[in-house]
Amino acid sequence: MTVMKLEHVGVMVANLEASIAFYVNVIGLKHKGTLLHTNGVIRLGFLGFETANETEVELIEGYNANLPQEGKVHHLAFTVDDIDAEFARIQALEVEQLDKEITTLPNGSKYFFFNGLDGERIEFFQSTRG
Repeated sequence: MTVMKLEHVGVMVANLEASIAFYVNVIGLKHKGTLLHTNGVIRLGFLGFETANETEVELIEGYNANLPQEGKVHHLAFTVDDIDAEFARIQALEVEQLDKEITTLPNGSKYFFFNGLDGERIEFFQSTRG
């Protein structure tokens, strides 16, 4: 198995810029980058403490800002070293709601989602960012 670490936790937000400012000014995180998803709608902001091998916070704007408060955490993401091999391995396990294919972001990072036993969303992520 090639899961290496908890990559990031995705949190849905209504206003990406306001939420980035909150996490920078109130929490003390550093804004590490923003990108537009390949679907042209969802914007992603990545924040962290700028330490080696850290778990990041991913802010997600444009997905669904109307969930109840306890539903704002969207997914848990785990770093993998070979996204293609992991996709094949997870396909063989017949998990629920596995993405039909691997998605490649504009920066070259790749991911796919599937459900855990209680419907929680899990992402396997292979990053091109350091």
